[in-house]
Amino acid sequence: MPDVPAAVSRALRGAPPDQLVETTDRALRSMLAASRVEVFLADYRISGLWPVLGTQLPEAGFLACAGVAQRCFSSQQPVLDARDDGHCRIWVPVTAWGERLGALLVELTAAPDAATVGEVGEVAGELATALRAADRETDRYRRARRRERLSMAAEMQWDLLPGRSVRHEAFLLAGQLEPAYTVGGDHFDWAVDDGRLTLTVLNGTGTGIAASLLTALTVNAMRNARRSGGGLVEQAELASDTIFYQHRGRRHVATLLLAVETATGRVRAVDAGSPHLLRVRGGTVTPIELERQLPLGMFAETRYAVQEFDLVPGDRLFVVSDGVYAAQPGGQEAYGERAMARSMRSTRLQPATEAVGTVMRELFAYHAETDLRDDAVVVCLDWLGASGPGGR
Repeated sequence: MPDVPAAVSRALRGAPPDQLVETTDRALRSMLAASRVEVFLADYRISGLWPVLGTQLPEAGFLACAGVAQRCFSSQQPVLDARDDGHCRIWVPVTAWGERLGALLVELTAAPDAATVGEVGEVAGELATALRAADRETDRYRRARRRERLSMAAEMQWDLLPGRSVRHEAFLLAGQLEPAYTVGGDHFDWAVDDGRLTLTVLNGTGTGIAASLLTALTVNAMRNARRSGGGLVEQAELASDTIFYQHRGRRHVATLLLAVETATGRVRAVDAGSPHLLRVRGGTVTPIELERQLPLGMFAETRYAVQEFDLVPGDRLFVVSDGVYAAQPGGQEAYGERAMARSMRSTRLQPATEAVGTVMRELFAYHAETDLRDDAVVVCLDWLGASGPGGR
């Protein structure tokens, strides 16, 4: 019997970047005698799973999002769907390093054994990694993910994001950006390197392309410092100086910078007039009070100080921008006063990847389903526990 995952991996490495789905389809039909193979990708809002093949069928996304496909995507576990004709559909998540891209459907003419289900799952992992790499070479998969045209500002913001989730043995991290197709300045960024998670969340100012350009300048300045080995203080100060000398204090960016040591759960933080940081521990939502320092770019040569706190296994951190916390639709009290804490508590049985969507949906409901008046970012970090010496 052929090693199916290895054979598909070789085929994907030799495939053109825009033909990964067709390559997977041919390989699984040949090696597993599959009667049907489909790849579905989650849209920017994660409101449905949409087919890469047969995209001319508008109802396909709705159908794919219902029932077993949604269970597979949400649980990140294989799901079997036995059909009346004796066929069986295997749904497996298409996920790379914790980023949920979509789901793979493989229909067989008979019920599969556990080994076959495992092989299909490995194929989905190989496909996910290939799709991540191919995004730099083709627009095909991005087109499948968007349900409407993005504004220029949103196009810039989505290209700047690191992803929508990442998994590590010590944590699960996820973020969501809204309104997905017109978002301007709010943003998040992260990197995992040498036993440390670095997370930044920006509460952008302004709207449209001007806001996106300011965010891009800020994020790339912090990345430049981080990739040169600089810590949180160096990242904040380089970004602040870069913004100031570009805008002379007329523009500034409220930013929260966090560095989590994966071996200990120790968190170092720089609060530069930042978004709001809240901890959920044992069902209680508590703001983490940090010394609020000047936003990045307000004055020349601003200096920043680091504060520290500890996480314990089971802790959940939420970071939300002002577009979430301070939202006051129809003259109501701010969403962050009470309603947001209720929505956060309601996520206690959900992983971080689902929790960000729940808080965002509750925000939309608070707005009575009307458009958000401001950009909104929700980032959720589930601390699972120390990962051992060196964070490896």
